Amino acid sequence: MKKHIITFVLIVLASNISFAQWTKGKGKGYYKLAGWQLQYDEHYTDTGAKDPNRTRTLFNTSIYAEYGLSNKFDVIAYVPFFASSSQNNQISGTTGGTISQGETVNSFGDVDLGIRYGLYKKGNWAADIKLTLGLPTGDNNGGSDGSFQNGDGEFNQILSSSLGYSTSYKDKPVYLKSYLGYNNRSEGFSDELRTGLEAGINLINNKLWLITRLNVVKSFKNGSLNATNSNGSIFANDIEYSSFGFETAYYITKKLGVSLGFDSAFSGRIIAASPSFSGGIFLDIK
Repeated sequence: MKKHIITFVLIVLASNISFAQWTKGKGKGYYKLAGWQLQYDEHYTDTGAKDPNRTRTLFNTSIYAEYGLSNKFDVIAYVPFFASSSQNNQISGTTGGTISQGETVNSFGDVDLGIRYGLYKKGNWAADIKLTLGLPTGDNNGGSDGSFQNGDGEFNQILSSSLGYSTSYKDKPVYLKSYLGYNNRSEGFSDELRTGLEAGINLINNKLWLITRLNVVKSFKNGSLNATNSNGSIFANDIEYSSFGFETAYYITKKLGVSLGFDSAFSGRIIAASPSFSGGIFLDIK
C-alpha cells in the first residue's frame, strides 16, 4: 500500500457536531460518546483516479463536548481517547500462504479544542465564528514502516464562520446551515480551505432528527511536504475531497439520545475511497 494515502479522519469531526451548531446558552451543553470506523481497500490517488491497496481499518472512540460559558461563548472539545490503525495480512492468491503479516497500532488520537462566539441571532437567522486548535497528541509514526498513524504530528488552527436559518416545514422544525473556514497548518503541511452545507429536519414529535451534509476541502498547495511521501504518514499533505454524509439522531428522553452516521468522499485526491460509519450516545442539556 502506498504511504501517501490519507484516511478520512475529518469526517469524524463532522459526525460529532451537535445539530445546527447554534451557540448553546449559558450553562447548557451537548456531550457525546461515539465510535467511528473506516475500512478501505482502494483510494483516490494524487490525480483523482482510484487505485487498490491492502485492506486497512481505522477505528476510534471519542468524547465530544460543547458547553455554554455565556449566551455568546461556547467552549468545544473533541477527544479521541482510543484510536486504532490496522492492516490485514497479505495472502497469496496462488498458495494461500501469508506474504506479509498485518499490523495494528493503538494510541491516543489528535485532540481538538475550540471556542465559538455567537455573532448574530435574531428571528430565524444565526451566525457565529469559531476558532479550533488541533493538537498533535496522536501517534504519527507507528508500525514497522511508519505508515500506521493515529495523528498527523502538526499543530493547526482553523478559523471558521457559519450562517444558519431555522424554520418549519409542515409544522416540523427544519434548519439550513453553511460554513466557510481556513485551516492554517504547520510542519510543512499546506493550508486548506473548508466549506460545506448542512440541513436537518425534526420528525416524530421532536424525537427524531434526520441530517444531511456536504463538505469540501481544497488545498492551497503552499506546503513543503511531498504528498507522495509525507514522512510515512497516512495523514498526507495536499489532500482534497468532496464528501456527503447522513446522520440520524433519536431522543430516548428529552436529554438522552443515540445517533448513527454515514459519510463518504465521492471525489478526492490522496484519500480513502470508502465510506465511514459512526454511532454514539449523547446528552443534550438545553
